[in-house]
Order: sequence, then C-alpha cells, then structure tokens
Amino acid sequence: MSLELRDLRKKFGPTAALNGLSLSVPRGEFLALLGPSGSGKTTLLRVVAGLEFAESGAIEIDGRSMRDVPARKRGIGLVFQHYALFRHMTVARNVAFGLEVRPRRERPSAAAIRARANELLDLMGIGELAQRYPEQISGGQRQRVALARALAIEPSLLLLDEPFGALDAKVRKNLRIWLRDLHDRMGLTSIFVTHDQNEALEMADRVAVLQAGRIEQVDTPDRLYAEPVNAFVHEFLGESVRLDCVVADGVARFHNIPDVCLPTGCAAGPAIALLRPHEIGLLPGPGPAHVESVHAAGPMPRIRLALAGRIVEVLLPEGAALPMVGQSRGVDLSRARIYSAA
Repeated sequence: MSLELRDLRKKFGPTAALNGLSLSVPRGEFLALLGPSGSGKTTLLRVVAGLEFAESGAIEIDGRSMRDVPARKRGIGLVFQHYALFRHMTVARNVAFGLEVRPRRERPSAAAIRARANELLDLMGIGELAQRYPEQISGGQRQRVALARALAIEPSLLLLDEPFGALDAKVRKNLRIWLRDLHDRMGLTSIFVTHDQNEALEMADRVAVLQAGRIEQVDTPDRLYAEPVNAFVHEFLGESVRLDCVVADGVARFHNIPDVCLPTGCAAGPAIALLRPHEIGLLPGPGPAHVESVHAAGPMPRIRLALAGRIVEVLLPEGAALPMVGQSRGVDLSRARIYSAA
C-alpha cells in the first residue's frame, strides 16, 4: 500500500517530536528512517500505526484517511526491537496471536490459523521451532518470529522499529539481507527505523534523514551520500572533514589555507566546507598541511594532517605514494561542498 503523510505535528510537553513532517511512500518501497536519537523516528512509526495521535496533519494509506481509524483497523504490521513475544506461548501461538484475537466474524477457522502460522514459520526458515517457547530460541530466531507474527494479519504496511538493535553484528548482517529479500518476494511496503547508517544505505530504496521532527532529505542511498542538501546530512552520513571558510563575491576562501579559493553559489558570509576523507588530495611540494602520522594498513592508507588549526584524516587511493611524517604538503580541496554557517 502507498502512504501519504502531510504536515504531521506532535509534541511531548514543550518538545516537538514531529514538526510539520510530510512524506510520500509509494507502493512496494522499502524506506529507511535515519536520524539521531530524539529526531522523531519512532514517534513517526507510532503515529502511522495509530499507537500515538498527531495533533494536526493527515495520514492516508492508499488514499484513505486514517483520521478516525483505530490501530487494529489500519492493517499495519509492527515489529519492535525487543520482539515483545509472549513467553508463555509457543512460537506457533505467538505467530497466530493476531488472528486469534480478531472478532469472531473476522476470525479464520482454527485450522486456517494453524496453517497460516506454519506457512509463515516455514517462510522465515524456522518451521522446526513451532512448538518451542521464546526462551528456547536465539535472538535472531525470535526476531523472525516477531516478523512472522506481524505478517500473519496480511498487513498493508510493515513498520519495523530498530528490529535488529539487540542482535550482534554478524546476525544483523545476515538478517538484513534476508529481510530485504523477503520484502521483495512478498511485495511489501516497508518502513524501517535504524540508527545504523550502513544498514539503511545497504537495504533501502530510499532513506529519509530526520532531525528535530523534520525530514532534512529523502533520496536514494547513492544520491543522499553524494549530494547531501545541507551540512547536517553531510556530517550525519559517513565521515566528514569540516573546514571553516568565508564566502565573498561567489568564492570561498579558507582560514589559514592561503592560495585556495573555490567558486560557490553559497550566500556571502561565514561558511563551512565539508569533504569526505577520500575527497582530499595531497599535492607534491610544501604547503599548509603538516603530516602527523601515516597508517598504511588496508587498501586505503589513512593520513593524519594538521591543517588550518585542526587535525583531519585523509584516505589516499590504493597504490598512492605515501608522504613522510613531518612533511608539509599542499592540499587539493576542489571537491568540497560549501554550506552557509548560518
């Protein structure tokens, strides 16, 4: 199902958890929500699911307003970080729970519910665990049970709130590959909240970066990383090197880096130049950068430089000639993105 959010606002006391947030999620998309703690990611999921209520704004699923639709009627599957499984129920009963508690007129037969639970457990690759209890299976298996339970009601929209947050790195990696494949095979529309940037960039069709209840940018992973719209997005995604500069007459000039000036469309005044470590070039001959250390392990040597009053790290291409510690070198900053400091 498609999802349309328009100007959602939600406060907890004086704090705006959602501050005029708008977003469109087309049918079949896997969208990741990424942002620092307190940016509104979980609140957004809960408002869409009907577990919290926005003070204003609109939510539409496939063009239908959710204004007066209670959570149980929205057809949404929700998967939590900590599974929320019933310890006194078997794995199969946990999966069947959402169907068993439906009103009598909407409830499938007991045989149909058992068949649905077994079908989903087989789909998750854990059919042999049907009669075990949650404490008898691993964390990764519990997460699959929680996902099967969410899918049992045949949701129009799947919401996942940090579903792998309690798992170790190896299990997380395996499960995220499996989940993305499941999303594609079942034709789901999914919204996935995570703090893990690599997870978001690897799994999602698009990523929405949130800050203070607003969406700063929503785009494909490649465009988001390569073309951040502002300094926050640039610094939030991956490593960034920040250098102060001033813009005048369409040119950015750097403090304590003479003879380097870059054309920019940024407004006149104090500004910030941001680069990825691999975007900084080292030039032959003396210059404003002082080589502090050289770490050559791995495919891309990492060089620490003293530059413009701060320590920055540069990644050199594989096979590049390495500078000597103590040398001064020129720097190529031509790939910098310039943002207003205001």
